[in-house]
Amino acid sequence: MNIMIGTAVTVAFLHTLVGPDHYLPFIVMGKARNWSYFRTTLITTGAGLAHVLGSVILGLVGVAAGIGIQKITDVDTVRGSIAAWLFVGFGLAYMAWGIRHAYRKRPHTHIHLHPDGIQHEHQHTHTSGHTHFHDMPDRKNITPWILFTIFVLGPCEPLIPIVMYPAAKGNYHELIITVTVFGVITIMAMLGLVLGTLFGLNFLPLGKLERYSHALAGFAILFSGAGILFMGW
Repeated sequence: MNIMIGTAVTVAFLHTLVGPDHYLPFIVMGKARNWSYFRTTLITTGAGLAHVLGSVILGLVGVAAGIGIQKITDVDTVRGSIAAWLFVGFGLAYMAWGIRHAYRKRPHTHIHLHPDGIQHEHQHTHTSGHTHFHDMPDRKNITPWILFTIFVLGPCEPLIPIVMYPAAKGNYHELIITVTVFGVITIMAMLGLVLGTLFGLNFLPLGKLERYSHALAGFAILFSGAGILFMGW
């Protein structure tokens, strides 16, 4: 039991740490859309739970159907490819929107000439009257649901053997404890990385980069998907 718990803790922490897709999307979206710490915590926790439970269910189905670990791992690989392409697609679409948003928000100057010959100029941006993702009401805000869906599909490969080993022996007490420990460590690691990074970013003067925050967020999510596909994150 102690060996299984120790394994779950170690694997959960390292799996989260070496996979930027576990935290980078929440950092960049939280910063770009000005999510509160509470909202960021809820979204990150929900996605983390979906990530863990998806693999738990797959592992239990494999045990019940008598399917070996290798075949379950193959299924998880397919799920991982789907999730990665969804990250790429969502990141690309959001980056395109972010570039358009930054372009429309660029400051420019208007010159006004009065009848008395006096003229003056002022600088402004065309932001009023336009709908922004972070200003939309929650019922229309689909980004957290997109991230949640991707994490449901996203595999948690190291959890499969941890689930299947005690389940195959019928030791469900050990299974529940091990999975719970794995899930808690995974979510705590995600929250620590996300909230800690966001807190640090608040002290950085972004200046003109602030206008490109949405485009940069989209690029970061695109990068996460590409990392899964081509670097095996």
